Amino acid sequence: MLYWVLKYALLGPWLQLLYRPKVEGAENLPKNGAAILASNHLAVADSIFLPMAIPRRIKFLAKREYFIDRGIKGWAKRMFFGGTGNVPIDRSSGSAAQAALDTGVRILSEGSLLGIYPEGTRSPDGRLYKGKTGIARMALEARVPVIPVAMVGTDLINEIGSARWRVKPGVIKVRFGKPLDFSRYYGMAGDRFVERSMADEIMYSLMELSGQEYVDIYAAKAKEDRAKATAAA
Repeated sequence: MLYWVLKYALLGPWLQLLYRPKVEGAENLPKNGAAILASNHLAVADSIFLPMAIPRRIKFLAKREYFIDRGIKGWAKRMFFGGTGNVPIDRSSGSAAQAALDTGVRILSEGSLLGIYPEGTRSPDGRLYKGKTGIARMALEARVPVIPVAMVGTDLINEIGSARWRVKPGVIKVRFGKPLDFSRYYGMAGDRFVERSMADEIMYSLMELSGQEYVDIYAAKAKEDRAKATAAA
């Protein structure tokens, strides 16, 4: 219930008024049935403006750290992330990663829309980074289409590394691409070559849709390299 209250009564109307986000390609979204929404990830604001863009509810897989803080702040974060459709997952080990994949497949088996950021984390510099193959495994096991989603301009109102939001009406765009059909690979879940090819195809679609420069390394590795460079300076 909190999801719909935030979307249509408390948060959504104010954000629509202040930011006037534009939605493109909404005809590519299924009116019912399961699908994966594969989005680039520029800012925390992505997880707010993407659900606002469509009438159906989206469920996201989110790191469990968002749900375990204590005190009033921790309670507020749990209420917000839980209420906005996020499902906590543990990403600390191989077995935890498999559990996250199983959770994603379960959500899809219920006929829901599952939102995934294939880069695994927010872009450190606005560029598009290599996609992880977990999204391919879920698409194959659940046998669902993948719809690429380009978030544009969210980093302009919620800058990288900052918790502050700026009011810049009209700069945010949510672009939905045509569904990617991977039915030719059904029954091949677990094949690393197939899953890598699928992830790369998804990222290529996101690159075309978003207009971002593509970097063929993982975003987490780019962040680690930047941190080391800063520490050495």
